Amino acid sequence: MGRPRTPLLDRERITATALRLVDETGDFSVPRIARKLGVQTGSVYHHVDGRDGIVELLREHISAAIDPGTLDATPWDAAVEAWARSYRAAFAAHPRVIPLLMTSPVRAPRVLAQYERAVGVLLAAGFAPAGIMPLLIALENLVLGSALDLAAPETMWELTVGAPTPRLAQALAAVGDGRADRAFDVGLTAFLEHARRLRTGG
Repeated sequence: MGRPRTPLLDRERITATALRLVDETGDFSVPRIARKLGVQTGSVYHHVDGRDGIVELLREHISAAIDPGTLDATPWDAAVEAWARSYRAAFAAHPRVIPLLMTSPVRAPRVLAQYERAVGVLLAAGFAPAGIMPLLIALENLVLGSALDLAAPETMWELTVGAPTPRLAQALAAVGDGRADRAFDVGLTAFLEHARRLRTGG
């Protein structure tokens, strides 16, 4: 029997299958990926470095949707804001992947290169090196938390007659549509204002 013209297994197929499993169930396993692809589990290990390797493939795949051109914007705060919004949109498309990525060290070269550029933007803007990673981590927490919030029900508070909450009810009625987007705007505005004060020593 001749070899198939299209390989049965490669890193792209493994990544796509793992992503579908995570989108559907919130997790993946190498044996489940193998079953979905109709191959032996050992064959998957020939292409990836186990579960951790697949997590990094997922990180790189999703991060590829972040527009790298955002970090070319000027001034620096426009670049950071545009990057944050693109970052959020990329991860909001696959929110169930976020818990897997938040508990695993970043190793993917493409992702590390984006952080390298972001650090360069902040250094060029005059930020002290010691303050840059706390800023980036805080921004990442805001972005990924908001991406998860986008996947949540529009109404996250279910009011009951057993626990009267008239002020909460009033606030919920007033918020209108787009709760998650409006909350992200509040957080990002506060983050950028804080960063500007840090930069100027205020």
